[in-house]
Amino acid sequence: MDRKQAESRIRELKSELEYHIDRYYNQDNPQISDYEYDMKMQELKKLEQEFPELVTQDSPTQKVGGEAKREAGVLVPHNVPMLSLQDVFSREEVEEFVQDMQRQLTEPEFVVEYKIDGLSMALRYEDGALALALTRGDGVNFGEDVTANAKVISDVKKKLKEPVDYLEIRGEVYMKNEDFARVNKMQELNGKKPFANPRNCAAGTLRQLDSKVTKERGLSMFIFNIQQIRGMDITTHTQGYEYLKRNKIPVIDDYRICRTKEEVWEAICAIGDNRGSLGYDIDGAVVKINSLADRETLGATSKVPRWAVAYKYPPEEKETTLLDIELSVGRTGRITPTAIFEPVRLCGTSVSRATLHNQDFIDELDIRIGDRIQVYKSGEIIPKIRKVVKEKRPAGTMPYRLPQVCPVCGAKAQREKDTADIKCTSPNCPAQRERHIINFVGRDAMDVKGFGSVYVEELVRLGYLQDIADIYTLWEHREELIEQGIIGKEKNTDKLLAAIEKSKENDAIRLLTGFGIPNVGKAAAKAILREFGTIDALMQADSESLQNVNDIGEVSAGCILEFFAKEENRQMIERMKTYGVNMQSQEQPTGSKFQDMTFVITGTLPTLGRKEAAALIEAQGGKVSGSVSKKTSIVLAGESAGSKLTKAQELGIQVISEEELLEMLNKEK
Repeated sequence: MDRKQAESRIRELKSELEYHIDRYYNQDNPQISDYEYDMKMQELKKLEQEFPELVTQDSPTQKVGGEAKREAGVLVPHNVPMLSLQDVFSREEVEEFVQDMQRQLTEPEFVVEYKIDGLSMALRYEDGALALALTRGDGVNFGEDVTANAKVISDVKKKLKEPVDYLEIRGEVYMKNEDFARVNKMQELNGKKPFANPRNCAAGTLRQLDSKVTKERGLSMFIFNIQQIRGMDITTHTQGYEYLKRNKIPVIDDYRICRTKEEVWEAICAIGDNRGSLGYDIDGAVVKINSLADRETLGATSKVPRWAVAYKYPPEEKETTLLDIELSVGRTGRITPTAIFEPVRLCGTSVSRATLHNQDFIDELDIRIGDRIQVYKSGEIIPKIRKVVKEKRPAGTMPYRLPQVCPVCGAKAQREKDTADIKCTSPNCPAQRERHIINFVGRDAMDVKGFGSVYVEELVRLGYLQDIADIYTLWEHREELIEQGIIGKEKNTDKLLAAIEKSKENDAIRLLTGFGIPNVGKAAAKAILREFGTIDALMQADSESLQNVNDIGEVSAGCILEFFAKEENRQMIERMKTYGVNMQSQEQPTGSKFQDMTFVITGTLPTLGRKEAAALIEAQGGKVSGSVSKKTSIVLAGESAGSKLTKAQELGIQVISEEELLEMLNKEK
């Protein structure tokens, strides 16, 4: 690879990694697996080693953690940096680290221990009493004060049995598998989105503004390091653990002391073999020097200590047996096959189902009921089938074919032209009706709180809901609903009916999203109604005017026209009007200074939050995008703007500050 190619690839990797760092550390909502992230980071490190002149201070390889978020609590300066660990992925790299330590130190001892998959937190004790708890934040300068939430975690001791003048310890806040299952069950019962994995749940819970929620969810904590101590002499890491254990402070389980590279690797393998039986998730094994004096001698880089590494295990896969293939019908009539298999535990949750997509996917895998299959989690979130273990295939299995009739209503099912989709041909299929209504009341559309899929299915089955407009007639059946206990007692029923009533006031953008028109999601609905203003105006639109809207092409325009051309849809909308459902967008631009302009916001602005800045831009007819491209008109840049600013400069795109944005807004057009 020449310098020009390397420069291009480095720029691309920086942009991707910054995006995923923000998703992981700041939003607690990763989109790729740790392994995929690690591989991108390793590629960037290798390129920067090969072309050191291309290393910049804003590179993800030079930074620790995410941002310290003001909305999560008061920012607190770090007394001791909460650095990352150097990741290694092979036995060779582990042995190289051990040998390097042996060259630099005299007969070093190594401690090998679990790397808990959670959120880092430091605890400060003054004269034996808990004084402060803070998150990692940016790892170097500031963390977030989460003392109120820390105090309701049972593993966090408020007083030490053996007090010292000052103690700062660092650990990992995590969620046990049983607590995670309990919290997700409550989320589902309350009609809320379940958490993807225990780490996401723990991170979001620790940053809650209400410590009652933190207490209810039941977080746990392991301590893995004494950061600083005054008033007692401790010479080794394990001696520090013994002191903490005497104070009833939980430390990492089952740590091992090792002296050779063989012992270290054996300990790593033992942890790997054991991780499936633990009551919590780990994402690796840590190898660290035991002597604190040796650690002081070795020191740290700007990002990682030189005295420790984290071994990352390969992505977890499990073998299981395919028990059945279940068919479901979506709101568009599409029939989706789902694999039902013997439950296995992957990335912190028990999984027993994975989509098989369509007949082509089934044929490609040659998957049959009774097969042994390899299951993994894409992005450590979505269960998927890797392959069939054909050498273990039982005798007598048969290739699987999707039926030619709808599994719900028995109508003819046929394959759509030029697609892999097989669809039910009946417009009156109850399964389609259920999925359509579930989509309509969901959080991305009308967001009717507490209206879960179980209620929808039962109300459709009993004939109360024929289409989405019927939702607004449920109040007429209040007494029957209470008497039959469909939604629950009087209190629950009234709560849901009140939520339905409140949804009438929603912006029409949510209503349009809820119609479930193919290719019209939240972003498209927003762009469309910013152009047309009302559902009535949209119903009168032609293909040309629709395609004048940003990101609406011929196919999307065709789907919109087809939806509004159907008489049953027009009648449904008229009924909703009579029930008082809002048909007008409230997000209309108040000006046109930024008409037809696309902005990208990057970095930390002096006084405005990103959402606040985006609202100001959109109010003047502008569009805000998440990535810089040739279509970008202006980049609004703040402090630590990073790769988006670099890309804008390379493309010759105008870059402005917050002050310049405000001047543009105040300037007479």
